[in-house]
Amino acid sequence: MSSPWEGLRVCVAGLGVSGRAAARVLAGRGARVTAVEGRDDEALRGHAAELAGHGVTVRLGDGDTLPGDLDLVVTSPGWRPDVPLLTAAARAGIEVIGEVELAWRLAGAAPWLALTGTNGKTTAVRMLACMLEAAGHRTLAVGNVGTPIVEAVLDKHDVLAVELSSYQLHWSSTVAPFAAAVLNVAPDHLDWHGSLEAYAADKGKIYAPGTIAVVNSDDPTSVRLGGAGAIGFTLGTPRPGQLGVVEDLLVDRALVPDPANEAAELAALSDVRPFAPHNVANALAAAALARAFGVPAEAVREGLRAFVPDPHRIAHVATVEGVDYVDDSKATNPHAAASSLAACRSAVWIAGGLLKGADVDELVRSCAGRLRGVVLLGADRGQIAASLARHAPQVPVVDVPDTDTGAMDRVVSEAAALAQPGDTVLLAPAGASFDMFASYGARGDAFAAAVRALAERR
Repeated sequence: MSSPWEGLRVCVAGLGVSGRAAARVLAGRGARVTAVEGRDDEALRGHAAELAGHGVTVRLGDGDTLPGDLDLVVTSPGWRPDVPLLTAAARAGIEVIGEVELAWRLAGAAPWLALTGTNGKTTAVRMLACMLEAAGHRTLAVGNVGTPIVEAVLDKHDVLAVELSSYQLHWSSTVAPFAAAVLNVAPDHLDWHGSLEAYAADKGKIYAPGTIAVVNSDDPTSVRLGGAGAIGFTLGTPRPGQLGVVEDLLVDRALVPDPANEAAELAALSDVRPFAPHNVANALAAAALARAFGVPAEAVREGLRAFVPDPHRIAHVATVEGVDYVDDSKATNPHAAASSLAACRSAVWIAGGLLKGADVDELVRSCAGRLRGVVLLGADRGQIAASLARHAPQVPVVDVPDTDTGAMDRVVSEAAALAQPGDTVLLAPAGASFDMFASYGARGDAFAAAVRALAERR
């Protein structure tokens, strides 16, 4: 029987990891694939040669022009909707989808447990995968993390744990997970989406008709997107229909036979690592999705104990002269930085980077009482400095304008000078890294290296 993709004329826009995977899979299904990329460098030419071996035509150095007659465009998630190629496709009536939507249309029998949110996605999806594995399911964490989902759906799994970004959801139309959660919604990527309302609406696309909805009961936008009848999770005491915290226990009062009169003990707070309120929320969201799929309570606990956090997420680097140094370089927006600062009693905050259109006033107001001092770096540090002057004028602020490779050494030295024993020097930038570093990981690595150098000098 011939493939429904046989002979389909497809343009794959972007040669990132997901774009290359989409091109290979489509070519393997018999589609006539042209991949385009606006950049042209040695690494991309290597990728082009590899794709040519799969029968894919690759065009480098021109990402604006549609390559001839097409039936479909598959765009990489980072491409904005207003780029010339995508707007030209829309004018020509050519359907534009993303790699996630393509994966759904290719998908086999394995159901998806999906989650999105401004912060916590990768942690929560990896927790979820650990819970599913502990219950004996063949599973994989995919989507915006790890293996491209368009490849994962072709393998045999019982269930997939799927992390979805707002970009990926924007280009999805028929994706319908078995169960789905919106962890939280706060201003982020407004330069891409255009407004907070559009950003939230794309997040809300994860709740398809028939999907079991899981919402953050402490986040009004998540509750609104999930609608009536959703399962909730909360950092407070759970009501019937919710998962939450009772003393030092994570408890389920939703996915039990009689939610009005019984609860299931899932795990202890000490099973959540690294411990912080927002990580407890991540664990509860993962547990709600796992329980919706029938995972027993003991597997939730075993999964949390087996979970190993990804780097640069409130990771303790060292203690130097009674001061803890913590790398949360993944805190690339104000909401994430606020969660990280909330876990500190007294902090010297290292902040700055690219704010992507986000406002920092609420962040500064909420954390002002916890700040011993602030060290600022990066392109948008002036915006944070102005907010600190308005809402925390008593807090000493050091501005580091340097952008060379030694900038983080100076930042850490300035932070150490402000800190006192018992404080935490916290890298939680509230902005993206690309003004100074190749990635948030590179920024976190630079911080850790500077801390180790400081420890050797002391």
